[in-house]
Amino acid sequence: MKSITIKRVVAAVLAGAFISAMPGAEAAGSLAGSVGDKRFPPPLSGNPKDQCTSAYRSYVAASGHSAYATTFYTRVVDLYVVCGKALNAPSQKAAENMAMANCQGGLKKWRLNTASGGCAIAASK
Repeated sequence: MKSITIKRVVAAVLAGAFISAMPGAEAAGSLAGSVGDKRFPPPLSGNPKDQCTSAYRSYVAASGHSAYATTFYTRVVDLYVVCGKALNAPSQKAAENMAMANCQGGLKKWRLNTASGGCAIAASK
């Protein structure tokens, strides 16, 4: 009688341990579809052909460490948004550095100054 009770207790404990381990296993999987660490809402247009909207969607769809950087949008002063992305980088920090470099490269290429002070990481994972 005692061995049956002990087996049930052990089975319940192991089942609980298995269930509690599942979120950790899921987190180690693909990052595809995840927004990740969203620091501020990026200024996206409703137009799916817009380059920054397309870049943000590809960032969300990426399966590895990725980042999305953009300029802040000030409706009164800034008439444009510049963005940069980095997809499937070796680490989150590397993705953030590459996305910032891409965004800042766009500001330099088009010789733009923003009232908000430049690029910032909007989201990374």
